[in-house]
Amino acid sequence: MEWSDYQAVLFDLDGVITPTAEVHMHAWADMFNGFLSTRSGQLPYTDDDYFAFVDGKPRYDGVRDFLLSRGIVLPEGRPTDDPSQLTVCGLGNRKNEAFNTIIERDGVAPYPGSKLLVEQLAAGGFKLAVVSSSKNAPAILRAAGLAPYFPVVMDGNVATQANIAGKPAPDTFIHAAQMLGVPTRNAVVVEDAISGVAAGAAGDFGLVIGVDRGVGHEALLIAGADLVVDDLRELAA
Repeated sequence: MEWSDYQAVLFDLDGVITPTAEVHMHAWADMFNGFLSTRSGQLPYTDDDYFAFVDGKPRYDGVRDFLLSRGIVLPEGRPTDDPSQLTVCGLGNRKNEAFNTIIERDGVAPYPGSKLLVEQLAAGGFKLAVVSSSKNAPAILRAAGLAPYFPVVMDGNVATQANIAGKPAPDTFIHAAQMLGVPTRNAVVVEDAISGVAAGAAGDFGLVIGVDRGVGHEALLIAGADLVVDDLRELAA
């Protein structure tokens, strides 16, 4: 791995830098299975559903895409909907409430290998950004003690406010590279989700690295990853 060929590294957060993808998975499962238990004839929500319909996407897109996979259509609602409301936004907010409860209770620590790579890249003068669909990204970075390494955080809040399309579109990664002042061909994308890898591949980036946290090497390569690792420690000096 020749890092010297590049100037910037754009990291997804959940599942790449922090193990919060597991927390998201549990929060999604609790929310969707609670909802599905009220609908007759529905099988339980599974991890396969998470990887196929939810992983890496903006929250409400994940809700909508999973429901459509089950033939369920709910009113869209509004982002201000109460978590008790049976709307796409209401269910998304219900999941977010569960996620925040877990983070506040248990805290969050970065993957050791990811922390090591971030520290080495920062010391080497690389420009770093986090590109995450999550609206909780700044809080997670602060809790993990990594916020100072990332002058640019392109999260769900920024994307919504600026009307930037979320993953699998490449727009959020492209916007982050522009904010760092680096051409996409000189930037590396690091992702663990199929939708995120597809976004990097669609954005003409210099390199797309997949991190296999359960999706599978082959699936990440098919989605467009140039290289797949099990842990970012493999890419540290």
